[in-house]
Amino acid sequence: MSGLIWWLIVGGVAGLLAGLVMKGGGYGVIADIILGILGAFIGGWVFGLLGLGAGGGMVGSIIVAFIGACILIGITRMIKRA
Repeated sequence: MSGLIWWLIVGGVAGLLAGLVMKGGGYGVIADIILGILGAFIGGWVFGLLGLGAGGGMVGSIIVAFIGACILIGITRMIKRA
């Protein structure tokens, strides 16, 4: 249970950061947090497939979640344009 809460917090922070970094129209704070939480799971999955670990404790986890959130934001923008 605490692992899930950890990923929710890390994903929320990563979503906020990804929303600030990704150029273009934002989705709003709440949507960025949701995309960050989903992106945290995607980032963890992608890094797991590549055989990489988060490492570095909370900072490493935020980096992995941030990358996943950026991937997810990029995908949603491609779908939104189509």
